[in-house]
Amino acid sequence: MKQAIKLELREARLMIAAAIEKARQINVLETICVVDDGGYPLAMDRMDGARITGPQIAWNKGFTAAGHKRSTHLFNTAPNGPALPGNEAFGIQWSFDGKFAVFVGGFPVVVNGEVIGGVGLSGGNGEQDTACGVAALQALKDALAGEGYDVLVEADIKK
Repeated sequence: MKQAIKLELREARLMIAAAIEKARQINVLETICVVDDGGYPLAMDRMDGARITGPQIAWNKGFTAAGHKRSTHLFNTAPNGPALPGNEAFGIQWSFDGKFAVFVGGFPVVVNGEVIGGVGLSGGNGEQDTACGVAALQALKDALAGEGYDVLVEADIKK
């Protein structure tokens, strides 16, 4: 039987706080959603003034990143992005009742080589969403330092 590492509310809240701090530094209004390994929200915050569409988009990005074990922007990054026209997964964004996000802003949470969740961000441009997402991952890494957990912190994640 395999033991599993589970992302919990405490860690999700730390990740969101770090993403919000980064969003404030770069002057962008974000919605951040941290999901578990099944793609269901553990925690979500929409900054005051952020778009009302942000919560669903952020959840979709987190869901996709956790469920498909890759950063969402990798689906449409040329030339081999699988969701690009003519490539093997073209149309995948219509899966799961349109919940599958194939654009920048979703990152899997990888601990000790295993995907244990995801973080999705909505509100900024691609560069801003990425900066806030990487800040969230770094916060988790910092929080778990010294506890025997290795957290992957990068924008381009594919497991």
